[in-house]
Amino acid sequence: MYSKQVLITDEEIENLRNLVSQLNTKKDSVIIVEGKKDSQALKKLGVSAKILEFYRFGGIIKFADAMARYKNIIIFFDRDRKGKHLTRKTIQLLQRRTKIDLTYKRKLCSITKGKIMFMEQLSIYEHYIN
Repeated sequence: MYSKQVLITDEEIENLRNLVSQLNTKKDSVIIVEGKKDSQALKKLGVSAKILEFYRFGGIIKFADAMARYKNIIIFFDRDRKGKHLTRKTIQLLQRRTKIDLTYKRKLCSITKGKIMFMEQLSIYEHYIN
């Protein structure tokens, strides 16, 4: 899938395991990703918290209305232009209705040293974590 060889350090693996553990302890939270491959990548790393896919909602307004019932939304949209746009729109529509948490996305970027642009790329860590 990804032909480029990527150096993965023990520190990255350990920090990623800790991130997964933290995500799995979040109770009144939901993790939001863009699509199916993104949610599969997180699940393969061991994330057992509730994960919802943005594209299943059929538009930003339906998505925002559905998200308003959660106390905390953890956003893991891709780091491309489209993902950044979705993040901004989500914050705009939901900031007064629920808590939006971007700290885990920032932690992930820091842990992987920016290597992960698209959430589905997390699959490169799968056999290191499990």
